[in-house]
Amino acid sequence: MSTIDFRLIRQLWMFLAVAEEKHFGRAALRLGMSQPPLTEQIKVLEHSLKLRLFERSRRGTRLSAAGAAILPAVRQFAGQVEHLERVVREVAAGQSGVLHVGAITSAMLETVPPLLNALRRGHPHLTVFVREIDSAEAVPALLAGELDMAFVRLDGEAGPGIATLPLTEDRLAVALPREHPLTAMTRIRLQSLANEPLVMSSRQVSPAYFDMLTAACRAHGLMPRVLHEVRSVASQVAYVGCGQGVALVPSSMKKLAPENVVVRPLREKVMVVTAALAWSAERAHPLVDAAVAWLKRRYGTARPGA
Repeated sequence: MSTIDFRLIRQLWMFLAVAEEKHFGRAALRLGMSQPPLTEQIKVLEHSLKLRLFERSRRGTRLSAAGAAILPAVRQFAGQVEHLERVVREVAAGQSGVLHVGAITSAMLETVPPLLNALRRGHPHLTVFVREIDSAEAVPALLAGELDMAFVRLDGEAGPGIATLPLTEDRLAVALPREHPLTAMTRIRLQSLANEPLVMSSRQVSPAYFDMLTAACRAHGLMPRVLHEVRSVASQVAYVGCGQGVALVPSSMKKLAPENVVVRPLREKVMVVTAALAWSAERAHPLVDAAVAWLKRRYGTARPGA
């Protein structure tokens, strides 16, 4: 294992300051140091990287082509260091409760906020990092330890080492362009969509949800004609609004649909899981345990993976 070169980290901070200030004097002032040591450290960095990072002239300092090429990566690195420093400060101050949460967009709007409010009441020093994800990303991120818990569109087992808890379900409905002839009906049969181009959530994004929808269609005599596969239920509604087909969506999307989209219930009763919690069953985390306990009280019983 290589040893961390903290001098290099410091030099990259200096490079970023000069790149953003476009002037060694202003960069030195920003860094709280005099200009000669800053100039010397940039020269050391250039020698280490074997790159000329700046073009210097009487009119000021500008990035060389090499400097401009590495600037985005250095900015990303600086952001990661700042995040690490913030977490370290919180741990040192006794704020050791850190939770990394992944969630699909609909769960971020409805399911995640009340849970986090409840957790913060019991853990006032809790720090939460929320990341928007696709359902298909959840299990790999949980297994890799990148996430502590994930709110996804998932029904059933998620694989070895993963526990799941179904949270919310909704009745399936149809999203139609406002001028579509089927909007004249109060309830629509699935078979009525036989000749309609469908906008579906991509199977790559949410395999279980896609398979459940297509199985429900076939069970009621509909062979889906999928015209577009998109990344979210919200995208389905947006495509419908653009006249790109019709979509099978949870009925709750009615309150989020724009004026040019009508959401009609199906005549058949088809229930879909709209949000479920997934977490590692093999990695202990007191905050995840607290979250699962709260969600069980509110929604029901967890189903561990095989």
